[in-house]
Amino acid sequence: MDELADAGILSLTTTVARLDEANRLAQALLEQRLAACVQVEEGLQSHYRWQGQACSESEVRLTVKTLPARLPALQAFFAEHHPYELPQLLWQVMQASPAYADWVRQEVGSPP
Repeated sequence: MDELADAGILSLTTTVARLDEANRLAQALLEQRLAACVQVEEGLQSHYRWQGQACSESEVRLTVKTLPARLPALQAFFAEHHPYELPQLLWQVMQASPAYADWVRQEVGSPP
C-alpha cells in the first residue's frame, strides 16, 4: 500500500443553532460509526442572507473526521437528522499522519 495515499481522511463541517443539537448529532455519528471523532465548537456568530433577509445568529460548529468513502452515508445522515432546512455541509479530503489515519479507519471501518 502507498502510505501517503492511505493517509487521506475526510473532514466535514456543519453548524447548528444549539449545543444540545450538536451533541445529539455527534453522539449519533459515533454510535453509527460514521465518524471517528466529532469536534464541537461553541461561540460562532454567523452573518448571512436567508430568504431575502439579513440574519445574524449564534451557532455551534461540528467538525466530523471520517473516511472519504463515508461521504454518501454522511450526506444521507444529515439529510435525515440535521435540524436546518438547508444545512451547511462543507468537506475536504486531508492528509493525516499514518497513525491517525489508521485510527480513523479502525473506528469507522469500511462502508457496507
